[in-house]
Parts: sequence; C-alpha cells; structure tokens
Amino acid sequence: MREKKEKETYKPVQGLLEDAADYHVYEMKPQDRIIAAALGFAASMVVVYVFFHSIFFGAIGGILLLVPAQRFYRGYKIQKRSKTLLLQFKDLLESLAASYSAGQNTMGAFRDAEGDMVSVYGEDADIVAEVRLILEGMKNNLQAEELLFNFAARSGLADVESFASVFEVANRQGSNLKQIIADSREIINDKIEIEMEIETMLQANKNELNVMILMPLVIVPMLGGLGESTVAANTFFNVAVKLFCIAIFAGAYLAGRKLTDITI
Repeated sequence: MREKKEKETYKPVQGLLEDAADYHVYEMKPQDRIIAAALGFAASMVVVYVFFHSIFFGAIGGILLLVPAQRFYRGYKIQKRSKTLLLQFKDLLESLAASYSAGQNTMGAFRDAEGDMVSVYGEDADIVAEVRLILEGMKNNLQAEELLFNFAARSGLADVESFASVFEVANRQGSNLKQIIADSREIINDKIEIEMEIETMLQANKNELNVMILMPLVIVPMLGGLGESTVAANTFFNVAVKLFCIAIFAGAYLAGRKLTDITI
C-alpha cells in the first residue's frame, strides 16, 4: 500500500536555475482557500437545504466538502494557468520570429522578447519569468534548447516540447530559425483556433449539462409548493432515495464534464 502511495505522489520538476516554477503544482494562497471553502460550503448548504430542509446537516456537508472543494479549485487554477501560458507562448514565438527576421542572434531575440512580453502581459506574467530564466541560463553557459526542454517539462505543454525539439535540431545544424519559429507559431495558432471552434460547438452541450444539474434544485421545491408533503418528509426511504438521486446527478455531471472536455 505504501508503494502505491509513493508512486501516486507527484514529484515537482526541478528547474535548471532557481525560482523556476512547476506548472503542475499550484500553491494555494489564503484567498484561494477562502474562495474554495466558501464555494464548497455554499453548494452544500443549498443542496442539503433544498432536499432535506436542514441547515445543520448542510453545515456538516459544507465542512466535509472543505478539502474536496480546495482540490477542485486547485485543479481549476492549474488548468487555467496552463491555457494562459500556452497563449503567452504563442506570442513569444511571434516576438522571436520578428527578432530573427531583424537579424538578431538567439540571445538578442530572447532579450527583445522579454521587453515585448513585459509590455503585453506585465512584469508578473509567467512567460516573462520563463524568458528571463532562459536569458539567465544562457548567460551561465547553458544551451537555449536545454532551457526550453526544462520549460516544457515544468509546463507540461506538448507544444513547448515540440518547439524545443525542433529548435535543438535547427540550432545545431544551422537551419533557418526564423522560418522554423514562424512555422511553429502557425501550428500552435491553428491548434488554438481549432480548440476554440470545438469549444464553441460544445458550448450548447455544456449549457445543457449545467441546466441538468440545477434542475433538481428547482423541481424539488416546486413539488413541495404543490402540496407534495411526502417529498419534504425526511423518512428513511425518502432520505435514501434523495441521496441516491444526488449521487446519480453528481456522477452524470462529472461524466458529462469529461465528455465535453476535448483537447487536441
């Protein structure tokens, strides 16, 4: 059992330089924990009160959801950060391509890209930190491709890894880096556009899924308002049926989220 737990434990990828972030890991800030706890507690209170008319058990459910809610919120933040980083990386390639077109070498191209990324995304952007790590690494006699591969490992982005592989071959063989970077940016841009089109097509299904999960919260109070007292009664049979229905809806919602979460 211990061996299984050790295998499941994620080991953060170390950077070649200090202060290199692993984008698979998100350190929850106090405000993040408060938001996650509040959302989990509120969801529990609403669901339990609608089905069982009990604030006490709603509060207990909210306490039980504190840890799962934070895990869910952490996963959401990691996914959001990864998508943002991919868009920033696409703009980085555009800046690099422009610099290579102007005759800059690799160091000069990344130095120009640093200024471009700061002007577009600000000092605190992840892509700015990564460009600065690459510049610092090259100043310490590390190869740009080494730093790019490390960036790919820490970010988990397949596009960064593909670019690092192409960059390594092109840099060592003296190929046309300008064209290679421009082609890489075009491929990533096409991929993002396809994902956005898929997202648009699936939006209706996601809306239906959200409506489906909210319907019980509307139907149950309506039945009680129509004089169906047996619905509100917390008999053993009613409680068992309600818990079973909640489990079914929760399972269906999670399955629907997975089916509509398509990546390429």
